[in-house]
Amino acid sequence: MSPAEVADLSDRLLAAGSKAFNDQQTMARLELVILKTLKDPDKSYRPVLWRNLGIIHYHQKKYKQAEHNLQSANELNPKNARTHFYLACLFAHKGRIYQKSGKTRASQQQYKRAAIEIGLARKLEPSNALYKQDPKQIIQQENGK
Repeated sequence: MSPAEVADLSDRLLAAGSKAFNDQQTMARLELVILKTLKDPDKSYRPVLWRNLGIIHYHQKKYKQAEHNLQSANELNPKNARTHFYLACLFAHKGRIYQKSGKTRASQQQYKRAAIEIGLARKLEPSNALYKQDPKQIIQQENGK
């Protein structure tokens, strides 16, 4: 598959509300395909591939890897609202972890980072209803599943 095909396929599989997130085998295969494609000399799809790899890792609760992937995507394309949205969710999740462990200052810093990222997502795509949600509420819904 070409990098463009992998980017398109991963975008479709990782669309909001996709049932693919619940299929660990599909996510593992997609992760391998993306990792292989990132080695391709064609760099034009790397921001999408890094972002989608970050989304996979986020949903697998591999938060450190997800943050690295999403930051890589953001460095290559800082104008992608979906990358900012997932960074917001990630920072809100980290804020919640710090809050539960009594690290108030660290928690507040993560929630501030989440607010900045969701603000950027909203600015880039103001009509996207998903980005109008509060990242804290999103992670509460995820944890309530």
